[in-house]
Amino acid sequence: MHLPTLRTFALAIAFVAALPAMAQTHKTVQLEDLTWSELRDEIHAGKTTILIPIGGTEQSGPYVALGKHNARSKALAQRIAEGLGNAIVAPVIAYVPEGGYAPPTSHMRFPGTITVPDDVFEKTLESAANSFKVHGLTNIVFLGDHGGYQNDLRHAVAQLNQAWAGSGARAFAPPAYYATSSGGYAQILREHGVPDREIGTHAGLADTSLQLAVAPQMVRLDKLKSAPKPGAADGVYGGDPRHASVELGQLGVDAIVSRTIEAIRKETAGH
Repeated sequence: MHLPTLRTFALAIAFVAALPAMAQTHKTVQLEDLTWSELRDEIHAGKTTILIPIGGTEQSGPYVALGKHNARSKALAQRIAEGLGNAIVAPVIAYVPEGGYAPPTSHMRFPGTITVPDDVFEKTLESAANSFKVHGLTNIVFLGDHGGYQNDLRHAVAQLNQAWAGSGARAFAPPAYYATSSGGYAQILREHGVPDREIGTHAGLADTSLQLAVAPQMVRLDKLKSAPKPGAADGVYGGDPRHASVELGQLGVDAIVSRTIEAIRKETAGH
């Protein structure tokens, strides 16, 4: 047998030997990575909870990408689901209320922000929740990463639970998730010596540090470190993102994940 033929034969044998490993189902908590039958089997095996991450597509200053909330909510939901052990993560809801467009208000004044009306957003949440209820998931958990739609979220949850009364399914949005990612995280930063003037409320040190911890590629760190301090005209509301770091962001990530897991476990105990 000639050398090229031997080499081809050896490659074929190696490929066939690798097929069983390639065919193995990889464990995942992401619904999008499962087939319908794999999801069915997960539910039959005891998965009762669906986490619905809600992000938002909005400006976060010149140095953080527009999908900040989407990437962050997905990454945090992944860790929360893994910690719970009985949860699946739904696709991120990325279209949320972000202000008006005639005339542009709030974040809509900056290119790339996408907005939808409040009633459309609420109907989207309710439709997603009803879909998961039909498939046998009984704990529908909304994780809202952005402050602007928290009232809409509470209203949708109330509407769902009223409609589902006596069905065995329920919806909820654990307050610990957003409370920790906003005021709770700010307090953690203060306890680690970060002054209030640097923390900020939108695209400041806190926001940017969280993003560095979950999706560092979305932060233009090289440009940020050499930039003058950005302000409201740049879409940065308070704080100084130039001093953001992965280490500070990880403090927030760990707190959001642990407190949300605790809140969900309390809410679903015995359910």
